[in-house]
Amino acid sequence: MMIALPNFDGSFTCTLFFAHKGENSFEQLRDENSVREFFGREFPDAVPLMPTLIEDFIANPTGNLGTIKCFRGMPAVRLCWRFCSRGGAILWAGMNCAFEDVRILDQLVGKHGTDWQTVYEEYGELRKVNTDAIADMAEENFYEMRDAVADPVFLRKRELETKLEQTYPDYFSKYSMVTFREDLPYSLAKSKGNAQDQLLMEICAGVENVVDVDIEQTMQRLRSL
Repeated sequence: MMIALPNFDGSFTCTLFFAHKGENSFEQLRDENSVREFFGREFPDAVPLMPTLIEDFIANPTGNLGTIKCFRGMPAVRLCWRFCSRGGAILWAGMNCAFEDVRILDQLVGKHGTDWQTVYEEYGELRKVNTDAIADMAEENFYEMRDAVADPVFLRKRELETKLEQTYPDYFSKYSMVTFREDLPYSLAKSKGNAQDQLLMEICAGVENVVDVDIEQTMQRLRSL
C-alpha cells in the first residue's frame, strides 16, 4: 500500500508499506530499473506525479512498522514497572491514547492517593486490554485502507455511516468512537465498531444506492447491537 499525505507547500510525502523480504518486498527493489518497473506496475497513475521518484526512493530510508503486545511478564517491561513502583514515570505513545491514559491515571490517583504501587498495578490491569484493542484496530485500519477503499460496497457503507452520524447524535462510527468518545474504552469501541461495520456492510451489499436504505430501521438495528 502507498499513501500520500499533503504538506503545507503543496507537495506530498509518500509512504510505501511493503514487506522487508520475500518475493514481493523491499529486497527486490535493488536498483533504478527494479524500482521503476515496480512502481509502473503497481502504481501507474502515481508515477507521472512523481518526477523525482527514483532519487527520492533511493535517498529515503526503509523503516520498520510493527505491533508489540506485552505486559509485566516481559523483562524490559518488568524493569519499567519496578521503576514506576518507586515513583518513576510511565511512557505514552500516541496523542489520543495518551490523553486517555492520563485521564485514567488521574482517576486512579484520585481513588488511591499516592499509593503508587496500587495505582500503577490497577492502571496496568485497566489499560492492557485497551492498548491491545487500539493496536488491533490499527492493524484492521491498515487492511481496510489497503483492500477496501476501492470496494463499491465499502464506499456505500462509508456514505451510509456519514449519513447516520449527521442524522443521529447517538451514532458514532468506529473511527469516531476512538477519536471523539473519551468515555468509551478502546476495547468497547473495537467490539461495538466491528459489529456496526459488519451490519452496515451486509446492508450495503444488498443495495445499489444508499438512498434505498431505510435509515431509521438501520439505526434501530444499530442501537440493538
